[in-house]
Amino acid sequence: MGNPSVQKREKERARQERQKEKDEKRTLRRSQTENRVVVDGEDPDLAGIVAGPQPIPEEDA
Repeated sequence: MGNPSVQKREKERARQERQKEKDEKRTLRRSQTENRVVVDGEDPDLAGIVAGPQPIPEEDA
């Protein structure tokens, strides 16, 4: 079996690396959200969506 101190150091290093990756992803998502273009007050994720019943696709009719 390995030295417990070495194992603990490796585990801590892996934990710090995972945390660093999470922080980078979080920063990237935040910058993408801030840089999103909003046209006429309309959310680009919802652009073109019509509320209410949707038409039946031709292949199902």
